[in-house]
Amino acid sequence: MIPTGEHTGNGIISIPRESLKKGESKKREAWYITEKLVEVMLFASAFIGVLTVFMIFIFLFKEAVPLLLNDASLATLGMKNWYPISDPPTFGLLPLIAGSVIVTAGAIVISVPLGVGAAIYLSMVAGPTVREILKPTIEVLAGIPSVVLGFFGLAVLAPEIKSLFDIPTGLTALTGALTLALMALPTIASISEDAISAVPGRYMEAALSMGSTRWQAIVTVIVPAALSGITASIMLGIGRAIGETMTVLMVTGNAGLLPDSMLVPVRTMTATIAAEMGEVARGSQHYHALFIVGAVLFAMTLAINLIADFIRHRMKEVE
Repeated sequence: MIPTGEHTGNGIISIPRESLKKGESKKREAWYITEKLVEVMLFASAFIGVLTVFMIFIFLFKEAVPLLLNDASLATLGMKNWYPISDPPTFGLLPLIAGSVIVTAGAIVISVPLGVGAAIYLSMVAGPTVREILKPTIEVLAGIPSVVLGFFGLAVLAPEIKSLFDIPTGLTALTGALTLALMALPTIASISEDAISAVPGRYMEAALSMGSTRWQAIVTVIVPAALSGITASIMLGIGRAIGETMTVLMVTGNAGLLPDSMLVPVRTMTATIAAEMGEVARGSQHYHALFIVGAVLFAMTLAINLIADFIRHRMKEVE
């Protein structure tokens, strides 16, 4: 049906401006309502996320308070032993914190050079065919279940470490670090490769035009330009390593003692919660002590995220 309008001299029917303006105003109003609804939904999503984190913190703190109010149990938190079923019980957090830190630090020391090196190779050196094969392979490795890597560490790495260092058991902090490095490596390599590939090609061209070799340009120009993304990948690797449960539960020996080297059994905070929460009596001192362990782990993870965010903002300011 042809809308009515004015006939021009050429026989063309023109639609009145009032009708056009009315149609445009309705479209604008519909878009405005849609934008407002999307804004409300995004705000609600962000608010629910923040509220969830806050409620988790409140829940952990509420369950940890009863032990903090008990002077006898509170005094044991700084001890070097975790003996929750002894008489009297000892809830020393130091060996659990030290176990988590030493295993995570070992994993990061191993995985960061390998991951960043693999990212540089994939983005700057490897040919298209090699990149198309290796990149999906690394991403698939990131999806391997932790229990599978735990079996690998238990069946392969632990006997090799026991034989290599001639120690009583291969279930040590070093075994845990190597296994966690295998978990963190794909994450670091994949995200770092994306960050390096996102650096504009003109950076390389400018460096080469100034007389730099290709490797000099990569080391002095490309990698520094992608440093914020590489840092983010490292922090994600740290977060995955320190929050891992099943793997460290299987390969670290689970000894609640303060470690003096990488070749002794250790116990991490995550493994302690996973191993003991299912058997502990609800409302007991041991039960509340596990929530203190969870609160400490939560605080450490939050601190890592804050440090990563601070580094990212500082690097953006430098850039």
